[in-house]
Formats: sequence, C-alpha cells, structure tokens
Amino acid sequence: MARRCFYSFHYQPDNWRASTVRQIGAIDGSAPASDNDWETIASGANRDQKIEAWIARQMEGRTCTIVLVGSNTAGRKWINHEIIQSWNKGLGLVGIRIHGLKDRHGNTSALGVNPFDSITHGPTQRPLSSLVKCYDPVGVTSQDRYGWITQHLANIVEDAIRIRANNN
Repeated sequence: MARRCFYSFHYQPDNWRASTVRQIGAIDGSAPASDNDWETIASGANRDQKIEAWIARQMEGRTCTIVLVGSNTAGRKWINHEIIQSWNKGLGLVGIRIHGLKDRHGNTSALGVNPFDSITHGPTQRPLSSLVKCYDPVGVTSQDRYGWITQHLANIVEDAIRIRANNN
C-alpha cells in the first residue's frame, strides 16, 4: 500500500534533489508549491499565519513526514515547525540525507546536521533524534544513493509510522 507522505526540505538549495526523491513512486507525496505559489503564500501581511495554514493543509491526510536533510536543513524555522507539527499530529517521522544526490547542475552538497538533534521530545526531554531515524543512503554515486532510496523508502516510511505509534 502506498503511503501518503509530506516532504519537508530546504527549498532553495534542495528542491531539485527533493523532486528526484519524490518521483520514486513508492509513496504518494503532496504536490510541491511552485515558486510563484510560494511567493504568494510567503509574502504580504500575516505571512507566518499563511505559511502555517499552508503547511497544515499540506499535512492533512498524511501518515508520515519525510525530512530530506541537506547541508542547511537543520535549525530552519519552518522545517522545525513541520517536524514539531508532524510529531504532535502523530505522523511517522523520518529523515533521509540527500547530500550525495546531484542537483540540476550535477553538484552535490556537504553533509548536514541531523535536524532532530535540536528538537526535544516533550515527555522524555531527550533529543527527538533518540526516537526518529535519519538515514544516510549508501552508495558512491548519486545514482547509487538514489537507488538505495528507491529500494528502501517504503520500508523506511513503515518503520517511521511504527516508531511514532509506539512513542507518545
């Protein structure tokens, strides 16, 4: 059964890599906002409220959030918000590092910090990373890493959903 997942990622540097992962087809992901849509959402009066409402709409009906971890993903305001909202809504939550995937120019990026390290799990007061897995796909080339994600994504999502169900 294909799961419906929400993807969280740092748009500007990682949208190409995120698009590549989203096209795998092992799960159903929400449609990304285009540059024009995002500018409408993220501009003008009540910017934060509009972004929060857009994120909430995108998360509706989802069973898992996949954080695509690039070099500058950790610590970003809206990614932290998406992580916290996902956990609070009872969604499965998992990270997949994408530093080894090429962007549209054929470049890869540096390894980023685990974004779950800086968010505290309320009941235990431990880092969320003590519960949420962050995978580093195996492979030397971008194609190898993309292949690893293709092979393992569905199981990664199922594991994240199970972990979340067992940790309140």
